[in-house]
Amino acid sequence: MSLLRACSGLVLLIAATASAQPQAAPTYELYAVRYATIPGFSVRSLVAGADTSRRMDIAMSVWLIRGSNRTVLVDAGFYRDKFVQRWKPTNFVTPAEAVRLAGVKPEDVTDIIVTHVHWDHADGVDMFPKARVWIQKDEYQHHIGPGGETRDVAIDDEVARMLASLSKAGRVQQVNGDSTEIIPGITVFTGGKHTFGSQYATVRTTNGTAVIASDNLYLYENLDKRRPIAQTLDSLSNLRAQDRMKRLASHPRLIVPGHDPAVFTRFESLANGVVRIQ
Repeated sequence: MSLLRACSGLVLLIAATASAQPQAAPTYELYAVRYATIPGFSVRSLVAGADTSRRMDIAMSVWLIRGSNRTVLVDAGFYRDKFVQRWKPTNFVTPAEAVRLAGVKPEDVTDIIVTHVHWDHADGVDMFPKARVWIQKDEYQHHIGPGGETRDVAIDDEVARMLASLSKAGRVQQVNGDSTEIIPGITVFTGGKHTFGSQYATVRTTNGTAVIASDNLYLYENLDKRRPIAQTLDSLSNLRAQDRMKRLASHPRLIVPGHDPAVFTRFESLANGVVRIQ
């Protein structure tokens, strides 16, 4: 009987010791998913000081993070007809359809990280009916009033009302500041000042820490030439954010800009418009 008690005690000790050990940090697979192209976009609107004659076809993308129990989007693109008619994107499918083509049902997306409130990054949030939305508190409160009214021209009226409606439904989580791990293995950072409270994200992948810059870094050219984005409230802040991205990423190749079509040639293509970042 004493031997039985001793064995039981040993089992409990081993279990307690195991539970006290740090749990292995989760890792994710990261994908860039292209849902449209805007042709002939002015590079001067992307890279400060670029030649005014330069044009390029820019990629419209969302970023898909897949883990064992979370399916996360960084940004949600756009789909409302007024934006499609105004910008006339080519090869357009809705972000929800693009994600479906990447093997994920819209209703299976658990979280959306909204990097900023611009229409081409936030308009599609309501296409994902079960997702919790993560946005910086300063970004939300600067742009959206209590009744969903627009407080700044940077946000579209419909996008403001939609986000306010989701907030009232309890689906919006306002992140209070920089360097915040919102989901195990996924951290958001402020800086870059593309909008008042824009953010970018890091994700722990099987190949190291990747940075999803979104519009805090439009093109590889911004990073390679250390040139601020053309649309920022603070160019110095943007350069500091770029420098910080280099420190955060495990390798420079794992820094993913927001609109560079080269993303879709630098990485392994898994399907039309889908590449794995690794």
